[in-house]
Amino acid sequence: MQALPIFFNIAQRPCVVIGGGEVATRKVLMLRKAQGQVTVISPDLCDELAALHAAGDISYVPAAFAPEQLTAACLVIAATDDEAVNEAVSVAAKRLNIPVNVVDAPALCTFTMGSIIDRSPIVIAVSSEGNAPVLARHIRSKIETMLPAAYGRIAAIAGEFREQVKAKFATVPARRRFWEQVLNGPLVERVLSGQEQAARHLLEGLLAQAEDAPMRGEVYLVGGGPGDPDLLTFRALRLMQQCDVCVYDKLVSKEVMELVRRDAELIYVGKSRDQHTLPQDEINALLARLALAGKRVLRLKGGDPFIFGRGGEEIETLMQHGVPFQVVPGITAANGVSSYAGIPLTHRDYAQACLFITGHLKDGTLDLDWQAMARPKQTVVIYMGLVGLDQICRQLIVHGVSPDMPAAVIQQGTTQKQRVVESTLAHLAEDVAAAGLKPPSLTIIGEVVKLRARLNWFTP
Repeated sequence: MQALPIFFNIAQRPCVVIGGGEVATRKVLMLRKAQGQVTVISPDLCDELAALHAAGDISYVPAAFAPEQLTAACLVIAATDDEAVNEAVSVAAKRLNIPVNVVDAPALCTFTMGSIIDRSPIVIAVSSEGNAPVLARHIRSKIETMLPAAYGRIAAIAGEFREQVKAKFATVPARRRFWEQVLNGPLVERVLSGQEQAARHLLEGLLAQAEDAPMRGEVYLVGGGPGDPDLLTFRALRLMQQCDVCVYDKLVSKEVMELVRRDAELIYVGKSRDQHTLPQDEINALLARLALAGKRVLRLKGGDPFIFGRGGEEIETLMQHGVPFQVVPGITAANGVSSYAGIPLTHRDYAQACLFITGHLKDGTLDLDWQAMARPKQTVVIYMGLVGLDQICRQLIVHGVSPDMPAAVIQQGTTQKQRVVESTLAHLAEDVAAAGLKPPSLTIIGEVVKLRARLNWFTP
């Protein structure tokens, strides 16, 4: 994000538009809609602006631009077809620390105007930071079709009851939970169907029945998937948006973290080899402690919480403390990463079984079932096996797997940083080292790897 999205109150405040043509007209109408006091400065006016001036809706200065015309303005828009004038407006406004927008010239702007969805008092603005205004309008049109006009009336009714809710509930979290319950209930449908008075009566009843009692906490154990935020489930996204606290792992991508509710408290408990921010027992206790304090706790894990995610250990502790919880499965790394790498985990010609293995080193050695891993007609997927990769490959060869068996390591699969090294079992470790791959990575061993040459579809 290169620009801070803000909503600027210009009601009854002086705004200056330089230019008197069609483009300037669009900007003037937008400023007037936000109740700004608009002055247009231009040697001449188009018919629509002239009509606005005649009706007393705008002020008009029939002159060429001069810097002193901006002195009292709270914002300035340059909308002429003269690049030199537009640049002069930008320079003068910046010198006076007045926000300035120059139409179709992002480099000269200190603010841009988004493509607006108006459901007042609900207002949504879509911005491309000046790069693609047509795309912003395209996105706006999609949102327009999904957002009924009645949402503005819902917001207005909520505003009528705001002070009453404030008086009823002593804390911000309690108020937020009340409104979440209300907006997930029948009130919205009442307003959407035009029954606004019935909605008010319903809200009055809900408020009268509500109690400002201690809040009951809960833990959401959510799989964040392998990295691509588009692979999240709808349920995961809903819970990510309503949590009070997010306890997250190292393997959760930045893009997924961007979807967690903005004002939620974030607690990092990531682990890497020989380095744990918090031991697992302390993480378990932390989740219980936060929930018992009335928090809605999002325990966000990369992949799936029940596949090498230690989710089972965490909910055992929650059950011991009587903490309610729910588990939301995620697309595990094996599924997501193999798909984005173009490697099917099973194939009727090559693999009738798939084995998931954790490659954690213990005391410098690997304690794995080599015989099971060496069976033919299967795919072996190894999580967290990069550090011991050389030893894994050697042991598999010792236990009968062909040195020519296709194998691959995928780094940061499903993301725009995905890298894939294909090789054979005999050369995989040295090829991966030469490529400089780093965790998080996934290793896939089996005949299915050679299908990547034909099935690879994702190019970051």
